Amino acid sequence: MKQSIKNKRETFSGRKAFIFAAIGSAVGLGNIWRFPYITYENGGGAFIFPYLIALLTAGIPLLFLDYAIGHKYRAAPPLAFRKLSKGFETFGWWQVMINIIIAIYYAVILGWAASYTYFSFNSAWGADPASFFFKDFLQMAEGASVGFDFVGNIVGPLIGVWAFILVILALGVQKGIGKSATFFMPLLTIMFIILVISALFLPGAAKGLDALFTPDWSKLLEPTVWVAAYGQIFFSLSICFGIMITYSSYLKKDSDLTGSGLVVGFANSSFELLAGIGVFAALGFMATAGGKEVSEVATSGIGLAFIAFPAIIDQAPFGALVGILFFGSLLFAGITSLMSILEVIIASIQDKLRIRRQVATALTCIPMAIISILLFGTTTGLPVLDVLDKFVNSFGIVAVGLFVIYAILLSESLSKLADHVNETSSVKLGMVWRVLVGAVTPIVLVYMLFTEVHKVVTEGYGGYPTWFVNTFGWGMAIGILVIAFLLSRLPWKYLDSANKGEK
Repeated sequence: MKQSIKNKRETFSGRKAFIFAAIGSAVGLGNIWRFPYITYENGGGAFIFPYLIALLTAGIPLLFLDYAIGHKYRAAPPLAFRKLSKGFETFGWWQVMINIIIAIYYAVILGWAASYTYFSFNSAWGADPASFFFKDFLQMAEGASVGFDFVGNIVGPLIGVWAFILVILALGVQKGIGKSATFFMPLLTIMFIILVISALFLPGAAKGLDALFTPDWSKLLEPTVWVAAYGQIFFSLSICFGIMITYSSYLKKDSDLTGSGLVVGFANSSFELLAGIGVFAALGFMATAGGKEVSEVATSGIGLAFIAFPAIIDQAPFGALVGILFFGSLLFAGITSLMSILEVIIASIQDKLRIRRQVATALTCIPMAIISILLFGTTTGLPVLDVLDKFVNSFGIVAVGLFVIYAILLSESLSKLADHVNETSSVKLGMVWRVLVGAVTPIVLVYMLFTEVHKVVTEGYGGYPTWFVNTFGWGMAIGILVIAFLLSRLPWKYLDSANKGEK
């Protein structure tokens, strides 16, 4: 029984399915609604230089590190780190807990995107998209609090998102994740290219592109610009929180890890650049139509997606088409990312308990869907989402990435991981890769972590009450680490069988 369960670990059918799934994970909401504004805010065209430096010196090297760990040890993060060194298991569960937090709020945004795709047919938000979003759609309560006044506009689509994702993930690695990514990613690319071309033909599009790409070279002297570049690469490539470890564990033994990693890294950055062009062409149109400067309408995140873009759709020729393409792109990009986030949790449960995939999927998705509805399907959900997102990214992903790198350096495993990658890969890892992972990246992560901690401690966050930030911010960040440690103390079922995997 033990042996048969072990042999049933799934794999992607081939390199193409893995690449589509990995790109689908990397290309998410942040590519569309975060990168364009980060570029604009940090020197425009000049920002491309630190962005590419960050991609080559941190993004792709860390991607290779995740691939090496997952492929060598053939397991999700907790078991993979345990095989690397027994004391490292906590790091794996820390990554699992980070994915749990992200998944419960990420699904909510996908529900919003699904609703707004439908709203685009008749511009249901009316003449005041901001008021519609906060008052009519979210029915947002005043101030930061926690309540249980549920909003049907949010709960209905949210249930639909969780049900859809549960079905896909229950089908398995290849039949579910591989096939859906192979379908969604080409569709997403086609839709987004059509959206960008449509935006380029809007009156005033050139004004937006000038604002985005006109370089301000003086910005390169500011440390915050370089931190922004590394931060964007770090978060957008799905590195250091278990996703790529899990996905690479499903690759076949002779897979070209570095070749695949280069394709994924540059595909993700290409999509971000495409998103920048499309978004700022649309913002240029919005500024021109309103007799404003681009700086007056440029924004990012929720403000861009659910307030600025509806205003653009109202004024643009073929606005309904633009809306369907934009919100549909958000939805499809988010679905492939959410699949990868949840797969880390499902695979970890399977490794720990040695249970069937369908059971692990149900144990993961159903409780998380309930928590997601309770926290974010209410009139008080948005502030909770905002704080969780900030703290899990700034003090979760960055911190675990830093600790993992130092742990690997102390265990002297970096060379062994490079040797494993070099056995089958087209691009070999040598001294340059070890220096980038072992020296350059830790320095950047320490600086990012220190500056963010100092800023939040001294200034607070978002104007929220201290109790609220302490509960959903610092409390969450510390709590998931404590839970990760406790999970690492639990015994493994069929551990001896699991440990007979690839060494």
